[in-house]
Amino acid sequence: MIKKLAKELKNLESPPEGILGVNDYDFSVSEAGIEVPAVTAYKNNVSRMKQLLSHDFRRPHPKGGSSDQESIGSETKRSSVSSGSRSRIHKEFLSRFVDSQTLTTRLEDWFELISEQSGKKKSAFDVPFELIELQKFDYALEGVSFQQLVRMPNAVYASTSDAAEATAYLAIEDFLHASVKGLWEAFWSQDDPIPFSVACLYNENLKFYQAEKAIGNGKLSGLCATGVLLNNPRHPHGKWDHVLELALLRPHIRSVAAGSDQKLSLSVLGEALFYALRMLLSRSLSKLNFSESRNCAYVLLVDSQYGGVVKVEGDVDKLEFDVYNVYDCSVDWIKKHCKVSVSPIDRIWNKLGNANWGDIGALQVLFATFHCIVQYAGMPKHSIEDLAADHGSRLQTRRVARQLGDSRVNGNGLFQFQQQSASPEIVEVPDESIKIKSEEFIMKLDVGSVLWLEDSDQQKGYQINDVVHNNELRYYIASPVKDPGKSLFLYVGSHPSQLEPAWEDMDLWFQVQRQTKILTVMRQKGLSSKYLPQLSASGRIVHPGRCQKPSSGGNCDHPWCGTPILVTNPVGETVADMVNAGRFGLDEAIRCCHDCLSALSTTSSADIRHGDIRPENIICVRSGVRHPYFVLVGWGHAILEDRDRPAMNLHFSSTYALQERKLCSASDAESLVYVLYFACGGALPDLDSVEGALQWRETSWSRRLIQLKLGEVSTVLKAFADYVDSLCGTPYPIDYDIWLRRLRRNIHDDDHGKQVGTSG
Repeated sequence: MIKKLAKELKNLESPPEGILGVNDYDFSVSEAGIEVPAVTAYKNNVSRMKQLLSHDFRRPHPKGGSSDQESIGSETKRSSVSSGSRSRIHKEFLSRFVDSQTLTTRLEDWFELISEQSGKKKSAFDVPFELIELQKFDYALEGVSFQQLVRMPNAVYASTSDAAEATAYLAIEDFLHASVKGLWEAFWSQDDPIPFSVACLYNENLKFYQAEKAIGNGKLSGLCATGVLLNNPRHPHGKWDHVLELALLRPHIRSVAAGSDQKLSLSVLGEALFYALRMLLSRSLSKLNFSESRNCAYVLLVDSQYGGVVKVEGDVDKLEFDVYNVYDCSVDWIKKHCKVSVSPIDRIWNKLGNANWGDIGALQVLFATFHCIVQYAGMPKHSIEDLAADHGSRLQTRRVARQLGDSRVNGNGLFQFQQQSASPEIVEVPDESIKIKSEEFIMKLDVGSVLWLEDSDQQKGYQINDVVHNNELRYYIASPVKDPGKSLFLYVGSHPSQLEPAWEDMDLWFQVQRQTKILTVMRQKGLSSKYLPQLSASGRIVHPGRCQKPSSGGNCDHPWCGTPILVTNPVGETVADMVNAGRFGLDEAIRCCHDCLSALSTTSSADIRHGDIRPENIICVRSGVRHPYFVLVGWGHAILEDRDRPAMNLHFSSTYALQERKLCSASDAESLVYVLYFACGGALPDLDSVEGALQWRETSWSRRLIQLKLGEVSTVLKAFADYVDSLCGTPYPIDYDIWLRRLRRNIHDDDHGKQVGTSG
């Protein structure tokens, strides 16, 4: 019997003539065609015969061999076979997933349903990027020079001719190359070679070719997209798991541009979903290590002037891999396990073909490309915050350089301009003659000033008692006019009409508008704790004089009109000030740890994380209480949903936040440990980059410097640091209850304990 099987296997070592195959190492479909069901049956037969031949029916079991051991061994084999079988099924599923039109047709019901549900909304989908994210990214790119494009689309002479289409593909290839080159050199490295290339996708075999070669070989009509890929000399036509992003050239994208009543058509969206899912499927089979989640893909939609971004997120492991029903399974996954985000369609190129690098259309495409590079290359050496930090000084320089003064106020009510009535020429103004009379227009809130707030159709007055400065941001300690004995924190935001807000104004936005939103959500969710700030009032400032708001809404011409205000309680001294004054001792350290953990425990029940724990965001409340306690404030950078990003602080952000721009379950606790380390006298080095900050953390934890310093103060704090170290970067949650009990046992309410030095 065995000899017969061996003979048959030998005859089947090479596939019968006419059966087509797919390369396991390259997920592109072979040019010969697509694998037919006969291939699967053939491979399965060969596999079964090999298994039969590998089993020696005549060999007895070894003496003393137990049935349990045999069972364990067979179970391991079955697991290995099962894993390999799943991989083969996934590959076969991908090899059959080749027709975007079929997928689009089967998405019609889903598309009609979400279109009906969206009603008159401009788009049925959320946007992939918040405006504040794009604004930060814009500030970061101010000092970045993108390569001048050589080949550009010309919309003035655009047509449906082959020549125009060829020019467009060449232009898109150049645009993507310039984008990747500029981003890589700005954020990652100016010295290291760019590990990416750009090529066009040929529809017939789903392989990649340089645009010039494809057009020269007569393949223009078969080109369907342009992709950014990892360089791989072994695979000159690309591998699908090496595709960072794809750009689809679709001539009618401009019909759904900003200001148009039309919505994105199913034919375009369906094709974008097809390619996005194909990228996700290929990544799930890949052996590459992805820095960011591999469950997110970006597809760009462009024509000779306009462009937009489609973002597709979802876990493809939840897809049912039925190789005989690939499109229905894919549709079911899109409906149940996929989140689709679509950006507004906006201008990328002007009518002469030049790229508008600073406009929002190009900006959102660049931001998508930035995220794609992060997925493959890891977090950049220079973060967005690092590059954007110089925006304020650059803005100030420009404003001073443009100082030409008129007695009128400009768009943000900060500076005067000078006008020359005699000559239209540009006149150089000496620096010493420039007078920036900002005090006439900037809100003057000195001690004793009274500010009126419009909150829920009623006016509330607050008298300023003190001015507090926190990392170049100011806020106030105030008392209600009707209750002078009560103290509150009062935050004043930026005027909403500023056309070019400074980087500091973005910090104000987080401090006022975003924190107002977070505290409101906490109130709505019923989160209450004395260790959390309480929202006392929020609204718009009531400025002096008559307010002449237009009937359609908005603000009047007064520079204060519409400025947001946030009022919170309680009031206290920051840990940073306590450390500087030498008032942070043993009991303060233990109580601070306990109270902040209690606050985090309360908010974690509603999946809210702080994201910006530092000495300036923890206050000690002493007024009107027998025992001082600590309150965790500064919730403007709190994480409510996946797309939110924590603040970046080189000294106090968690390791995971610096690496991934996200928080793990222990991130806030890790930041709290750094605060305690600093407050108890731990030395903080001078840091100027994320890379340096990560190196300091690795060294400090590996040498147990943090635990040793906290151990000098309290054994329970040292144990807590060890516990946090064991959880950093893992999905395991903090056990708040056990640590709150342990810390509570070590709090001495009647004894202030020893003082902790703050040196070295």
